[in-house]
Amino acid sequence: MSKVTVDDIAMFLEDLFPLENSEEYDNCGLIVGDRAQQVKRCVLSLDTTGKAVKCAVDNKAEMIITHHPLIFGGILSVTEDDYKGRLIRKMVRKDISNYACHTNLDMTDEFGNTAIAEALCGVEIRPLEGVSCGVVFEPGYINYMTLGKFIKVIENSLHSSGCISISDQSRTVQKVFCQGGSFDESAIPAIIDNGIDTVISGEIKHHICVLLDELGISTIIAGHSATEQVYLPKLEKVLKEEFPDVEFIVNYNDESGFKKGEVGE
Repeated sequence: MSKVTVDDIAMFLEDLFPLENSEEYDNCGLIVGDRAQQVKRCVLSLDTTGKAVKCAVDNKAEMIITHHPLIFGGILSVTEDDYKGRLIRKMVRKDISNYACHTNLDMTDEFGNTAIAEALCGVEIRPLEGVSCGVVFEPGYINYMTLGKFIKVIENSLHSSGCISISDQSRTVQKVFCQGGSFDESAIPAIIDNGIDTVISGEIKHHICVLLDELGISTIIAGHSATEQVYLPKLEKVLKEEFPDVEFIVNYNDESGFKKGEVGE
């Protein structure tokens, strides 16, 4: 069995998701840990939460890979007085490294927005020209004919706790723009120019929903976590192929590892 290190996994992730593609405000890369540390088990999670760290400890994992960084901006102290300090101290004590792929992953539609479209059985999936992050697709099933039916598919496929839409649910859905996480308003001109009739995102400001609705474009807010947690099984697959000697465990902020088949199937 060959020895895999934190640095090996970090370098692979940085080939997939170049750090230079990160937004200026972001904090992608190694957050906590030692690049020389050997990794036999690794937890994948959307966020570095107490439950994700517990999953790593319970499974004797040496690394946690997340989408959202634990640390944004400056940090003045690492103490038991706040949850970030407690998590960092626990990971250090347990020799658990923590790595984040955030906006650099978002900019790689194959692993982000395409994964959402695939989970919704979309067809003709392609990037939207003029937009840095987001894909266009067409519904693959006849029961996607109305917005109301499409919302039910999204809730079931992404395990959303409930979608929000101010649009008429009898509208027809034919051409969809998907952008996981938060909606970037700079995409609106391209959405209009390309004749898109429905927009899905994790978060969309209310006044933007009103604006798009006035333009005849339906909006669906599916939840930030729901639109991004679907990334993790795809990331797990490529990591397993590259590092077959490492056990990867996907955690959805619950008390255990990920149960296969629950998301996007």
